[in-house]
Amino acid sequence: MKTSVQAGTSLLSNKIYMRVYSAFATATFGDWFDALAIQVLVGYRWQASPLMLALIPVSLALPGILLGSVAGVAADRLNKLKLMRICDLLTAILTVLVLFAPNMLWLLPLLALRAAISTLNVPAQQSLTRSIVREDQLLQATSLNGIVNQGSKVAGPLLGGLALSILSPQWCILLNAGFRTCSYLLLLTVKNIQAVEVNPASAVKEESIPLRTMWREGWSFIWRSRLLLNTMLFGVVGALAIQMIDFQFTSLFRLIAPDKESLLGWLVAASGAGALLSIMAMNKINHGAGYGWKLGTGYALLGAAFGGLGLLQPGVSITPVLLLGFLLGIGNGMFIITFNYCLQKETPPHMTGRIFGIQSTILSGVMIGAPLLGGLLVQNAGPNRIFVIFGIVIAVIGGVGLLFGRVLWPVEKENEVSSEVPF
Repeated sequence: MKTSVQAGTSLLSNKIYMRVYSAFATATFGDWFDALAIQVLVGYRWQASPLMLALIPVSLALPGILLGSVAGVAADRLNKLKLMRICDLLTAILTVLVLFAPNMLWLLPLLALRAAISTLNVPAQQSLTRSIVREDQLLQATSLNGIVNQGSKVAGPLLGGLALSILSPQWCILLNAGFRTCSYLLLLTVKNIQAVEVNPASAVKEESIPLRTMWREGWSFIWRSRLLLNTMLFGVVGALAIQMIDFQFTSLFRLIAPDKESLLGWLVAASGAGALLSIMAMNKINHGAGYGWKLGTGYALLGAAFGGLGLLQPGVSITPVLLLGFLLGIGNGMFIITFNYCLQKETPPHMTGRIFGIQSTILSGVMIGAPLLGGLLVQNAGPNRIFVIFGIVIAVIGGVGLLFGRVLWPVEKENEVSSEVPF
């Protein structure tokens, strides 16, 4: 029998959430070993061109376009915990197979297949969190998830860089497979989930709704919710600019620090530290103060950091890299936490999986064309110039969010829950 989490109890005393959170933290930490190892393997060892580097995010995004919305429906309809277990186990197996990839032609399909599994995992994890966490604890839960993501950016690259100095990139990839296996084992210990049931009658009715109808209702809900629609559009516009250069850090650092593979790891670690500080600060901010200034400031800081990195010259010392990485993290933490919290807060619990699945589809669509175009631009014009140009573009987008925040995200309507979707 399902019972509600008692009001007044701390989120940290929610044993079910903490086990799910621990599994998520373990998997996320391992992913950063993997991501850094693949960048070093492809960028420094295989000397891949900027265009070939751009194919990595494309291979990661394609499954999200094809499966994102369907995965969101599945997360709302199927057993979320079982989905997460299956995803962790299959991801561990595919990560082991990545070890044997001899070149990009083998690596890209394996990364795409592994990303397809993650397409199911993300909405399942978000939907499960929404069902086991009370409304008043959503910001805290979102912040804790963000702390894991950003904290792993500090510890992951530092330990990953240390591991890369001793071991090969393949060993770091194997470590990720081990972390995924541990996450799977942690999820096996989760029993008898006690869900926060906001409307039991509607939850029962959900089980009888056809999958296609659920899929349409998710898109319809976003279309009719001005706040969610504006949030999605603002995120997509910024993501278009960011994804132009997000996977070209290796091209930039290969130019300004050709003999310092670890410098890229230091940038990511500094970014994680900045994001952690930003998340902890935002957790203290009254979340009713409006989304616009937080999302706009996040993009403005990201743009300043990208532009600053483009101004770095060969032989640069570690100090400006750390400072710009820290600024990058502050902007990233502010935007991501606000964006995810907005989707969680403004979505009914029974539709959370669908909304995050749709978000995955939309952002994956951005990652198909933008990285390829960015790779071509970097290959022809050089990474420094392209980083400066798109840094300015991202900062301008942030400025639009700051100037028109009250129009795009009306403060008085932030707490409204749409009742137009028929159930």
